[in-house]
Amino acid sequence: MDISAISHRSSYCECCAYDENRVIVTLKTAKDVDKAYIIHEDPFIHQLKRLPEWSGVKTEMTAKIELEHNFIWKTTVIPRYKRLQYYFIVESDGEKYFVFENRICSENDVKKRAKQYFKFPWLNPADVIAPPKNISNMMWYQIMPDRFCKSETADSRNNNFMEWGKTANTHSRDKFGGDLKGITQHLDYLKDIGIGGVYFTPVFVSDTYHRYNTFDYKNIDKDLGTNDDMAELVRKAHSLGMKVMLDGVFNHCGIEFFAWKDVVENGRKSKYADWFFLNSDNIIIKDNYDTGDGRFYSFSFWTGMPKLNTNNDEVIKYFSDICLDWVKKWDIDGIRFDVGDEVSHKFIRELRRTLKPVKPDIFLLGEIWIDSVEWLDGNEYDSVMNYPFANCIWDFYKDSTLTSRDIMYQLNRCMTMYPKQITEVLFNFLDTHDTERISESCNGNIDILIQKLALLVTMPGSPCIYYGTELALRGMNKNDNRQCMLWDKIENGSYDDILSETKQLIRLRSSEPLCADADMHFIHHDDMPRVLHIIKGCNDSEKKLGIIINAGSSDFIFNDDVNIVYSKLFSGNTLSPNGTLIYTK
Repeated sequence: MDISAISHRSSYCECCAYDENRVIVTLKTAKDVDKAYIIHEDPFIHQLKRLPEWSGVKTEMTAKIELEHNFIWKTTVIPRYKRLQYYFIVESDGEKYFVFENRICSENDVKKRAKQYFKFPWLNPADVIAPPKNISNMMWYQIMPDRFCKSETADSRNNNFMEWGKTANTHSRDKFGGDLKGITQHLDYLKDIGIGGVYFTPVFVSDTYHRYNTFDYKNIDKDLGTNDDMAELVRKAHSLGMKVMLDGVFNHCGIEFFAWKDVVENGRKSKYADWFFLNSDNIIIKDNYDTGDGRFYSFSFWTGMPKLNTNNDEVIKYFSDICLDWVKKWDIDGIRFDVGDEVSHKFIRELRRTLKPVKPDIFLLGEIWIDSVEWLDGNEYDSVMNYPFANCIWDFYKDSTLTSRDIMYQLNRCMTMYPKQITEVLFNFLDTHDTERISESCNGNIDILIQKLALLVTMPGSPCIYYGTELALRGMNKNDNRQCMLWDKIENGSYDDILSETKQLIRLRSSEPLCADADMHFIHHDDMPRVLHIIKGCNDSEKKLGIIINAGSSDFIFNDDVNIVYSKLFSGNTLSPNGTLIYTK
């Protein structure tokens, strides 16, 4: 047995309170381990029973999650007295080892030295990580407002908009005139296709169409409408049972932000100098859009996005009050934090402490592209954008040599990175304004797009699609993937076929609870290694949900007697290449 691969720490997701009664415990081992047990009890049970030493109840850890090089064994314990003390026993081919906090030892050595047990000291309700409820069973829809819908009143605010529907110019200041009224007019469309929440890229005053260089965080950009238009949009969304999430750009600002303007005018003598990172008296050099010389820090070296000092108490107070105002003024349901890994932990914690007492279920989402453990301890973000999930789906389709086992390893890694309640609300997606669109990555193959969307809607997390994905809009990165929605074509039926397919899948997310289930296992068909077969509802559930994706080049024969929930390229008992089958039994 490879005991060097055995690891456990009684902290975070390896021993974590799921709710006020249950603690989820995991143990990582090499794949040579056949069985794993947890021996657990209250740490003072021997005193209660007047016994000379502590002993626990032996429970087999039957849930085994397979990674590329390891197993993760998992079990749920209900500590009857709210405290938990434990250790593990692992077995392999006749070998048995005892796993304590301070050592791993054989059965012969277990009594020779001091044993330090693992411990969960006390199950305090206040310490339970508790993301907002009812996020995991709904679909989000990301909208870039300038490109979604232009209302009849838009031109009265600006007569210099680009012609709607033309291929987007690459210049960041070219606007098409999409506005908040246009979005409000089409909330019924979103509700009809099964959307439960709308996430907007920035809507505040800026000189670019994307508005990630914010000038004024208090007011809606006039090209999008007014503050009252935002209030009306949220009211209608809520009347339809839909949530609204705004994009908060607090890592950096635009050059017309009042504090930065004062710094440009007064340099280091400005009372806002400490709101930024100034390393030189020569703040601005004309026609130089590169801050690589270090004169001040900016986002991605762009002069137009000076980096805010989110360590500064005044900055924290200013933006906490801004967000509180959004909540009180518009009753928004969430904030997505742009470049969420660069703002200080102090900033996020303080902002959370400001907002949660006012709106406990507000959804705080960080844009982080990597393992985000340090932001998800219950005191900062509720969730992050799940790029590891997106990467494993992207890789499976980019590399045809990858098998169902390869994607299983990566999906299982995604499912075990964080506590279960965090996994249930991770913000899953397959395309955004920062990536190529799904249809582009599929080279326009609708059947593959359907496969990817089927995986998105049936995985645990809080899934989101990018506007137009339901219509198979195409586009590469950046401006090319931010084209206008063509409402005339939608209304004349040009997209009816694809919309009929995607609508079924999007609606499935809210109609079938097992889609959001975080417990699943994989069935491998070794003669067809590119067939991905997933079963949801593993823990003694009376009902099971199955997902079969045929990403291979041959027909897959499926003869089980099941109830078909959704199918594409499935006839009789044959799932053709690029086919999708979702069933219950």
